[in-house]
Amino acid sequence: MDIPNIYVVSGGLGTGAERIVRATLVQFKGIEVPIHLVPHVTTNDQLEAVVAQAHLNNGIVVHTLVNTDLRNSLINIAHNNNILTIDLQGPLLLQLTKLLGRQPAEEPGLYDRLRAPYFKRIEVMEFAVDHDDGRRLDELHLAEIVLTGVSRVGKTPMSIYLAAQGWRVANVPLMREVEPPPQLFEIDSRRVIGLKIEPGQLVAFRQYRQRRLGLSMKSTYSGAEDLYDEVQYAVKIFRRGGFTAIDVTDRPIEETAEEIIAKVTSQVNA
Repeated sequence: MDIPNIYVVSGGLGTGAERIVRATLVQFKGIEVPIHLVPHVTTNDQLEAVVAQAHLNNGIVVHTLVNTDLRNSLINIAHNNNILTIDLQGPLLLQLTKLLGRQPAEEPGLYDRLRAPYFKRIEVMEFAVDHDDGRRLDELHLAEIVLTGVSRVGKTPMSIYLAAQGWRVANVPLMREVEPPPQLFEIDSRRVIGLKIEPGQLVAFRQYRQRRLGLSMKSTYSGAEDLYDEVQYAVKIFRRGGFTAIDVTDRPIEETAEEIIAKVTSQVNA
């Protein structure tokens, strides 16, 4: 059997049309069909080029062109070259025009632009998760905000909260026995925020975690004297890197987040 190439033509990104084609093809098990995505098509020259490629490669054209003139041009060009076209958008637009009594805007990529803020939120949330607790340090420079501090100071929940506000955030833990990663000092220090906390509150947070995990309370992890030294060590790292330090003691996450955003925004834009 001669397997056709499928050319997915769109005035926008075309990812939705491509998903429809791929979701349909999985119903035909054991057959691999080449799919070529052709996005941002806005001229007849582009249509001519696509149809020419389809003609050379035993192809068909699946399209989601919202512009009526462009859509009709594609259909005519393909017909003149004996190329099959499948219109995923036109019939639906025609029926909805009749039902709604309004003409469509015919703006390519409009759906993607309207959904851009949503996709941005998903992307930054994934970034925060992937770059939590010092992971992917080679990508630290991609973060808009980098949080650093000792364990249980609230780096992870603050990262997630800031990500929900649309910021690309990473966080790097500080441990007194371990030298901080060099990447922390190689990035723009104006984007790095050091979170500090009163040792007494840190003791309470760490002891609570130990109880939840069923761990022995006799350890340096929650000892008051050790935690004081640990907090002082973190402050020294903040000074060494020239990082802005923000005290999170007894502060709600929303208030601290506002201060972080204000500090980073003012410093980077200064």
